[in-house]
Amino acid sequence: MELIWLEDFVALAETGNFSRAAENRHVTQPAFSRRVRALEDWIGAPLFERGAHGVTLTAAGEQFRPGADELIRRMNQLRRESREAGGKEVATLRFAATHALSFTFFPQWMREMEARATLGSIRLISDSMQACEELLLHGQAQFLLCHHHVAAPCRFEAGAQFQSASVGRDALIPLVAPDESGAPRWRLTQGDAKIPHLAYSEESGLGRIVNAQHFELRTTGLQPVFSARLAATLMTMARQGSGVAWLPASLAQHDVAQGTLVPAADSGWEIAVDIRVFRPGARQSLAAEAFWSLFSSK
Repeated sequence: MELIWLEDFVALAETGNFSRAAENRHVTQPAFSRRVRALEDWIGAPLFERGAHGVTLTAAGEQFRPGADELIRRMNQLRRESREAGGKEVATLRFAATHALSFTFFPQWMREMEARATLGSIRLISDSMQACEELLLHGQAQFLLCHHHVAAPCRFEAGAQFQSASVGRDALIPLVAPDESGAPRWRLTQGDAKIPHLAYSEESGLGRIVNAQHFELRTTGLQPVFSARLAATLMTMARQGSGVAWLPASLAQHDVAQGTLVPAADSGWEIAVDIRVFRPGARQSLAAEAFWSLFSSK
């Protein structure tokens, strides 16, 4: 059994499509299909139901999936930590953080942590929530920093396999450009009038949170006109007068202070969110455990 077979299995389980999974794995579809079949032969049971509309996991595949994720993560972690112990790599704290927090919260947080202890080398990968989840699941990051709301759980809520700790607070605020008088160009309470909605795409963790609040049910006026995975992109569109977007207060505070963005409704439409750090439940490197101890006992 080879590690790439496990990675192929996870890619196919996530996409449900052989051609898309093969593309993501940078291999031809025939070669990808042979590797998946080789894994099934090694397991001794079919892991996927193949159909005209894609593939789904069999009962055996559902049973195998959690273990495959954990094996990939542990093997990558073990290799990296062994290289660090052997002097082949510098011990490094590896973070995955969503874009908005990479620009706003992370730098100040690191300064606060460095004032309490020597952290050494730090590597930050900034990406969408979906990509950051993959990095943590596959052992390419030790910690994930993200916005979190109980109504929109991520792929690894706290439990036996993963732990988390709250390290800050934020809020998602519906913001729009002002009109000539400085009032909101659109108000969410204006009834049936069409209000252009600048939405997050499906890769976005902020989008999961906003969608979980079912704001579309509270006003018939919201009309999606644009979507993007980055809050910074939506903020630029909102500033240009293209619609209303739920933006992190930490990201939009300068625009709000300058009056280039104003709330489109009262505070009842805001979404209070945690800023949380997720990590694997299994013990990590000495540096990672020392860092976790700085705030997890709060």
